[in-house]
Amino acid sequence: MPTWVIVLLIVIVVMAALIFWMNKRYKKAQDQMAKQEEQMAAVAQQVSMLIIDKKRMKFKDADLPAGVLSSVPWYQKGLKVPVVKAKVGPQMMTLLCKEEIFDDMPVKKEVKATVSGLYITKVKGLRGSNTQADTKKKKGLRAWAIRKRKELAEQSRQ
Repeated sequence: MPTWVIVLLIVIVVMAALIFWMNKRYKKAQDQMAKQEEQMAAVAQQVSMLIIDKKRMKFKDADLPAGVLSSVPWYQKGLKVPVVKAKVGPQMMTLLCKEEIFDDMPVKKEVKATVSGLYITKVKGLRGSNTQADTKKKKGLRAWAIRKRKELAEQSRQ
């Protein structure tokens, strides 16, 4: 048997093993995410809040509590996350937000939000609609990925 055939067979076996291993990791991550979603839904509360500002910031710059920052792995502290500054009752809070609803969230408006700890999962307009004044379509790979994720989520609900 020629040498190139042996090398090709070894590469195919290694690739098959790699695909199998990645598939197992993907399924495990999906199960963990489903468990986390269930836990978040169990402790979710409806809260009325005034959205003051929203930005994508790094974890370390977001003014989150020390307990939250200590639980974040070191390699994710530089990751940009959607952060919302809101007035909940008499106090100002810094909250994290789901990526899917971040763009739809109105600024300087009062909303009724579903909050799970420091994480906003759903937003409804309290007075009027949540539509922003500028509704121009964003371009780019990130915007395309977010639109596709929203479309797939809507299809899976139906």
